[in-house]
Amino acid sequence: MSEEKELKPWVKPALEFGPVLLFFIAYGRLKEQQFTFGGEVYEGFVVATALFIPLLVASTLILWKLTGHLSKMQLMTLVLVVGFGGLTVWLNDGSFFKMKPTILYLFFAGALGFGLLRGKSYMQVMMDSALPLTDEGWMALTKRMALLFLGLAVTNELVWRMLTEDTWVKFKTFGMPVIMFGFFMLQSGLISKYSTEEDES
Repeated sequence: MSEEKELKPWVKPALEFGPVLLFFIAYGRLKEQQFTFGGEVYEGFVVATALFIPLLVASTLILWKLTGHLSKMQLMTLVLVVGFGGLTVWLNDGSFFKMKPTILYLFFAGALGFGLLRGKSYMQVMMDSALPLTDEGWMALTKRMALLFLGLAVTNELVWRMLTEDTWVKFKTFGMPVIMFGFFMLQSGLISKYSTEEDES
């Protein structure tokens, strides 16, 4: 099995977050407009979604080409974006794309919870052991991640169902990444406590 190729630090975040940022920009420019294709009228949100799908596919393929590797989370995200984004465009209904984060986070919360019940950390598998943690550390982090994913799923549902479309787009583009970043910053104590780096040195 080939090892993941190293990239410059900015390349992977740019490929992962770039399509999301471009979706936000496209939505901002198109949200007040309507477009007619084949006799069907499409709102700007649906058109922005239609543009986002090939962008994400292209960026994911580029990332795979550059690294020779894709994580399970990246693959699952790609499948759901193509599936739910495709339904949004096909049925001309933006609710499918808005539900995508809920389904994704519920899937991960359920998978992690199932692993915990079996005494295993699927988080360690999903992250390809990217963090140098003991088995006990992975179990503790997995419990926290399962709760985080569950919380994000519930929050996404509340935001898209109860607030405006603009609010959801901003939450999806900036709110969720900030929450994830903040969560991992708060895990510094756990990572330090269960780190295996000293054992390997």
